[in-house]
Amino acid sequence: MNKPEMHGGVQTVGQNESADKYPEAAITERTRVEVDDGNYSTAQYANFCRLSGTPEELLMDFGLKSLPTGKTTQKATVTRRVVTGWHTAKRVMHALHQTVERYEAVFGVLETDEQKRVRRV
Repeated sequence: MNKPEMHGGVQTVGQNESADKYPEAAITERTRVEVDDGNYSTAQYANFCRLSGTPEELLMDFGLKSLPTGKTTQKATVTRRVVTGWHTAKRVMHALHQTVERYEAVFGVLETDEQKRVRRV
């Protein structure tokens, strides 16, 4: 199995690993993908993601939402949309899951509920 590689500060999993995890990917000849990560325009931070889709594709909108202030409604500004097929989305989901598991093994469990992370003074 391939070891994840670092590309532009982001850990990625090669095609060989996805073929090991997803046997249907092994139908085609295994290849190594060389990634050129020097041509993107800018990196952008996102703390908001909205998912929607069709039977053919998944749409992922990324953006920024205001900091939690106790309001019941918050504004989020979408700045990027990524459209991908469902097979790729599943491979991305698997790679993200593995990456978060590795992070939590080193730094501890991540709390996803914002209300539990807020310190009351």
